[in-house]
Amino acid sequence: MYTGKLVRLRAYKKEDLPLAQVWLNDPEMKTNLAPGIPYPYTLEDEEKWYLGNTSSSNDVYTFAIEDLATGSYIGGCGINWVDWKNSRAMVGIAIGNKDFLGKGYGTDAMEVLVAFIFNQMNIRKIKLMVYAFNERAMKSYKKCGFVVEGIKKQEVFKNGAYHDEIEMALFRDDWAARRKQATE
Repeated sequence: MYTGKLVRLRAYKKEDLPLAQVWLNDPEMKTNLAPGIPYPYTLEDEEKWYLGNTSSSNDVYTFAIEDLATGSYIGGCGINWVDWKNSRAMVGIAIGNKDFLGKGYGTDAMEVLVAFIFNQMNIRKIKLMVYAFNERAMKSYKKCGFVVEGIKKQEVFKNGAYHDEIEMALFRDDWAARRKQATE
């Protein structure tokens, strides 16, 4: 388990699955996360994902996000792929429990995940993708030090319109400099 100021990143538990399945069917979450057609996600889908979730075999590392104060499961984050040759990784995050949105929990979880990647995996660059309309997420990523690297114009069709997809990145050297500056 990896701990921040507000959250703990831990392994998923089977009892997390029903809540995850409900959150993954939430219209706002589907809009912000899934590029495809918003088709219902079943508990069986979530159970298949859980059973296939072995980081040792596929370079995917997933964590449940738990509120430190209550121990409640509130979302998930992880590393979606690793490019070991070029020392980069792609990350994602979702806070499913709406009571924890906009209160710093996602930012704290991302900061813990970033520290894990740089300190434990020896990766030099972390990337993520976010839709331009997801302003709350972009604000959080910028707080963590991510910067915009590129914009894919009209990349995704959501709710009757095409939207840009933004690629953001954070380099280990920039992250270390920010941390050093924060302690001075």
